Amino acid sequence: MPNSKRSMAPKFQEVEIVDRKDITDDLMKLWIEKPDGFQFKPGQYCTIGMNGIERAYSIVSAPHEENLELFLELVHPPEGVFTPIIWGASVGDKVTCRFKPKGIFLLNDKVSNHFLIATVTGIVPYVSMIRDYLHKGEDKDFKFFVAHGASYTDEFVYDSELRSYAEKYPEIIRYFPTISRPSESKNHSWEGMKGRVNDSTEAMIRDLNLKNDDTIVYVCGHPGMIEDVKEKLNPQNFEVIEERFWK
Repeated sequence: MPNSKRSMAPKFQEVEIVDRKDITDDLMKLWIEKPDGFQFKPGQYCTIGMNGIERAYSIVSAPHEENLELFLELVHPPEGVFTPIIWGASVGDKVTCRFKPKGIFLLNDKVSNHFLIATVTGIVPYVSMIRDYLHKGEDKDFKFFVAHGASYTDEFVYDSELRSYAEKYPEIIRYFPTISRPSESKNHSWEGMKGRVNDSTEAMIRDLNLKNDDTIVYVCGHPGMIEDVKEKLNPQNFEVIEERFWK
């Protein structure tokens, strides 16, 4: 029967870890093989697993790239169950990856201005969106304003890539990283913006002259940051869409 055949279809494929880069003790980049026929939209997430435990992660890579790039934060027990397992994985090890990507945190192509706000790993879907947009070279008058908050400079990770885009395509991309703990020794050389990214949101929107009728605000990362941004911008009638990264 058709229904029974569908239920017997495999839900995931075992794929190989093809590369790994440790950024800090608690942050790493991971590249895995893309499952056969796996198709996704920038902003969506994949579900990977080891030892029968699965977790969902937004995808850094754009759809045209050969492998799936992920940016993971180690969450220690008891809250963290999966990341302590995958932190012990090496290149060549296998993980499962579900065939079907999910998520509706997608780029809205009905407006020109995209104000992208993130904390640490929340930058992931934005990198995918921007890589995809630049790769396609579409004739759309899109502008991306990326506001990225972190406690320490080594948590940005994709700042060099985003800075290079901003330098090469200044009419398309602007990048605003900010450090919330500028007085700590790890940040002694920081000369950029200071403070929590959500505290700078209203000022940046005002300085960039963004209007609510042609701007979508995207917020991704810590739930507290997301709620604060929404509280500030909803009364101004900005459309705010969110993706929460829970630990």
